[in-house]
Amino acid sequence: MDDKKSTIRTGFIESLPLAIAIAAYGLSYGVLANQANFTLLSTVAMSLMVFSGSVQMVAVAMLIAGASVLSVLITSVLLNLRNLLYGAALAEGLAPAKKWRWLLSFGVSDEPFVLGSSRFKKFGPDPLYFGVVTATFYFAWSCSSFIGAIIGNQVDPQKWGLDLAFPVTFIALLIPSLKGRPVIATALAAIVIAVGLEHFSPGNQFTIIITGVLAPLVGLYLKRRA
Repeated sequence: MDDKKSTIRTGFIESLPLAIAIAAYGLSYGVLANQANFTLLSTVAMSLMVFSGSVQMVAVAMLIAGASVLSVLITSVLLNLRNLLYGAALAEGLAPAKKWRWLLSFGVSDEPFVLGSSRFKKFGPDPLYFGVVTATFYFAWSCSSFIGAIIGNQVDPQKWGLDLAFPVTFIALLIPSLKGRPVIATALAAIVIAVGLEHFSPGNQFTIIITGVLAPLVGLYLKRRA
């Protein structure tokens, strides 16, 4: 029992800083959804059922730009393909929770993956820790989406830097993991590809997808050579 309490406390404490950044990002989503004429119910429902900041932000932005529902769905699926790789990497760490793996799979995304994989490497499989982290992020994202939708146009996310809160915090979490030539090469390749694509095609909706597909190939190449 003490071990479970310790795990729950550790999961909450370690996820709290990133949860605050996620909440700031959630405010931006709520405001953007309000500008896209989403109702309060639809804004919060999307957060509860989709629970993916990148997909929700892109989807709302595309709808504002007049994109078709089909193109939004295709883009959303492509953006979330990375979660299949995350799930495969986390499978061993979540294996003990046989009855709850279907529920924990809902939380497989960027932030839980970073914290979860780090925890599994140090202490082995720990589904409870992953569940606490996911629940913390889920609560932060859903509540901030609700608040963002209520305040609507009263707050400018870019003016207050809310749109940068999550990316900056996420980068801070990734920096300690940048060890070894393949990993560092992948990160550098991602920077070069993303900046290059943005330079030649600003605002391209497929920049993240193309970068996510091409950058890891550089790391794999160097790893095989080694």
